[in-house]
Amino acid sequence: MSTLTKKEKKLQSILASYKRVVIGFSGGIDSTLVLKEAINSLGKENVLAVVANSELFSDDEYDKAIKLADELGAQVKGVELDYLADEHVKNNKPNSWYYMKQMFYAKLMEIAKDFNTDVVLDGMIMDDASDFRPGLRARDEAGAVSVLQQADIYKDEVRQLSQKLGLKNWNKIPSCSVSSRFPYNTELTSAKLNQVLTAEKYLREQGFMTVRVRVHEDMARIEVPEKEIVNLIAKKTAITEELNKIGYKYVTVDLQGFVSGRMNQELSEEEKLNILVG
Repeated sequence: MSTLTKKEKKLQSILASYKRVVIGFSGGIDSTLVLKEAINSLGKENVLAVVANSELFSDDEYDKAIKLADELGAQVKGVELDYLADEHVKNNKPNSWYYMKQMFYAKLMEIAKDFNTDVVLDGMIMDDASDFRPGLRARDEAGAVSVLQQADIYKDEVRQLSQKLGLKNWNKIPSCSVSSRFPYNTELTSAKLNQVLTAEKYLREQGFMTVRVRVHEDMARIEVPEKEIVNLIAKKTAITEELNKIGYKYVTVDLQGFVSGRMNQELSEEEKLNILVG
């Protein structure tokens, strides 16, 4: 028996130990795998996928997540979360992710009671355990369970299992809160967030599926994978004109290419530790 098969069986055994579960579902591949395996193990009548919508994520991502959960045969519930009502999030503090996740897990726990269960699952994977993830503290405080971590499953294994199960989003590009496009301690507004969402949507329409528009006041710094920088520069005139229309005075290309969590580089290790442990 392969290591991957053993891990999948462990995941299935963990899920089978529950009667009913609520799953925080984003439409990303990690939570999709959890949802699919939970339905297989418990039956769709005992599984509820909860999709959160907010100003920090695109409506397209929300709509796709709702549709995907429905296609998988899951019961699905959409909720609206006003993350900007929290001052830490509104001012994009370094610990804002903790407060966002705290709000998210609190809503999941509330829904779990109505669903007659106290079990809330998420899609955290082993890779997250070694990254800067303030949401892990919020998860632990809420008592939510990361079954993929319990089964010792990493991202590449998630993709392998998802492809085997025929999940159509097995190679989906990860998305992230739009707040990550701004330097810490920048006040976030609906207008600023919509500018980023509009700019990134336009760039994806131009063929740049992995893209971030990092904002520095009135300047947009575009990140795409290194191998795509040449193509991006080839379209510089049209891209600059469009982003100027959207509201950015200056448009630049980051020659280092796309780097996930780029804004975290400005935090010291001590600052990260303080956020993680509270």
